[in-house]
Amino acid sequence: MPKTPERTVDPHLRDEDSRYEISLRPSRFDEFVGQSKIKDNLRIFVEAAKRRGDPVDHVLFCGPPGLGKTTLAMIIAEERGSTLHMAAAPAIEHKGQLASLLTKLEPNDVLFIDEIHRLSPVVEENLYTAVEDFHIDIVNGEGPYAQILKLPLHPFTLVAATTRTGLLTNPMRSRFGYAARLDYYEPHELASIVARSARLLGLEIDEEGTLEIARRSRGTPRIANRLLRRARDFAEILGDGRLDAAMAKEALDRLDVDAEGLDEMDRRYLRVIVEHYDGGPVGVETLAAALSEPRDTLEDVYEPYLLQRGFLARTARGRVATRKAFEHLGASMPPTQRGLF
Repeated sequence: MPKTPERTVDPHLRDEDSRYEISLRPSRFDEFVGQSKIKDNLRIFVEAAKRRGDPVDHVLFCGPPGLGKTTLAMIIAEERGSTLHMAAAPAIEHKGQLASLLTKLEPNDVLFIDEIHRLSPVVEENLYTAVEDFHIDIVNGEGPYAQILKLPLHPFTLVAATTRTGLLTNPMRSRFGYAARLDYYEPHELASIVARSARLLGLEIDEEGTLEIARRSRGTPRIANRLLRRARDFAEILGDGRLDAAMAKEALDRLDVDAEGLDEMDRRYLRVIVEHYDGGPVGVETLAAALSEPRDTLEDVYEPYLLQRGFLARTARGRVATRKAFEHLGASMPPTQRGLF
């Protein structure tokens, strides 16, 4: 008889938005919207593993945050009828903590490690034998009397997620049987997610309202759900509780999310390039200093969507604002930039 998956959540996720986020997560492949090719492949892998009585092969999910990597890990465990164990890579500080995680896994369990590129080299090397040969080496004793003991592990599935594929080492990447990159969602896919979430929240919303939120959600389900919850607050206080297109637009305008899904920080980023440096090129370190944000935050949080939507270009000399960025900010493009984009 299959076990009920254990929904383990890190303590730092237990704020109000995260509790809602967990409650809005789909728990089956049939409920998951978008990423169709990845979803169909995973469905086949899970069903094949169930028929053989084996664990699902190790899976690596890549892509920007908020696209469903954690949700897919939960669904794999749910569909396989296994227990899910979750851990953040920075929390696994030494191989003793890794051994503690691995030894409590039962046959066919799923271990989800988020941001796996942040594992320390020592922990990562100890993980190699665990995922390949299902054992972990333990050193007993010191000096000339030290012995290496092979601690057997139950066969399990490692599902890992990373937002920075380039920082993942080749030996680690090669251990995964299936690597999938999740892409931003189309507005019609996000509209389906918003409509489903609204039903779960008991919120009355029309088609135009769902599309308005979907268009401004940066192609990301997590952002769509967050904007929906905040728009619900405005609808309940400023309206009759019903979220139509007009109320959704007013709520999102109050939240400083414009029609392209850009928030105030996105516009500040573009304005620094456009107004201070005539559209660029400008180095990312200069931008980080001007915006008082770490370089990693700019590269991981803000730039991916601006690049994907065509507001920004990366060149060998630095970041450059495109014609679309100038038009969006209502600024005139300098003659020196007009021939570039």
